[in-house]
Amino acid sequence: MAITIRLTSSDDLAEIVEALLAAADTRDSHAPNQATRWRNLACDIGDALDHLPKPTPPTE
Repeated sequence: MAITIRLTSSDDLAEIVEALLAAADTRDSHAPNQATRWRNLACDIGDALDHLPKPTPPTE
């Protein structure tokens, strides 16, 4: 499945990844399957961010 997310910058998505990882840490003992799912989701998003083209500085 594919999804389109419209954000103001890639920094927003990086913050979502950080939040998923932090939330997963809180679920380790109570819901380990959910924690694993959130970590995998964060890794998938991070990998997708790594594949985005690097921004080029404007030329004058």
